[in-house]
Amino acid sequence: MLKAIFFDLDDTLLWDAKCVQEAFEATCQEAAEKYGINPKELEEAVRKEARQLYASYETYPFTQMIGINPFEGLWGDFREGELEGFKKLRTIAPAYRKQAWTAGLKALGIDNPDYGHYLAERFPAERRKRSIVYDETFEVLDELKENYRLLLLTNGSPDLQREKLSTLPDLTPYFEHIVISGDFGKGKPDPSIFEHALNLMALVPDEAIMVGDNLMTDILGSSRAGMKNVWINRNGKPHHPEVIPDFEIKSLTELPPLLQRLSREKHD
Repeated sequence: MLKAIFFDLDDTLLWDAKCVQEAFEATCQEAAEKYGINPKELEEAVRKEARQLYASYETYPFTQMIGINPFEGLWGDFREGELEGFKKLRTIAPAYRKQAWTAGLKALGIDNPDYGHYLAERFPAERRKRSIVYDETFEVLDELKENYRLLLLTNGSPDLQREKLSTLPDLTPYFEHIVISGDFGKGKPDPSIFEHALNLMALVPDEAIMVGDNLMTDILGSSRAGMKNVWINRNGKPHHPEVIPDFEIKSLTELPPLLQRLSREKHD
């Protein structure tokens, strides 16, 4: 019998991609007005430089294991976390931000490290202004909390994920537990973090279902842990030949009727 729903946070309940996109747009627009450049081209250049730079650090395997992407590195300070990887990230982050923005400017013919540093500090400020949840998030959680226990299972740096949640005080009360990969020490898709979440709730795998937007973390990891899962595929992402979700929806609004149908089938 299904008793609990485990939710991913970023781009499942919180529209993180839009928060990042708007922060890029605001920051790049400021540079565009100063230098007469195309803001979209600057954004693309900075994103490219950030990805390459991020992957070059010794911390890259750690960030992949915990689940911290290059754009979180552009605004995170990594103040929390006892793991050695977080201590290294705290040292790397300021230079990483400056270098990514400076290199992005340079790709458009602007060699100004001081202004690169300015933009590197501007972007985090813009990102911190934004906490955008999907229109249906609270409506669906309100409906589901009546019949299911809820848990939040998110990859990321403890301070960043808690900061995101602190700007959404109405969100956290829905969840019995909030499990952050940076606190646990391993991230999705490692099955151990799902097993940890199940243990916190005193559940076995078939008593919980995972809902998330990422095939390679939420769906793969929950499958490895023996859990059923629901892939929320809002933007028509391509399927993966080896990672097959149990269920697929395009909006969170489809989740309650799906769960009702599963409950009926179980009783028939």
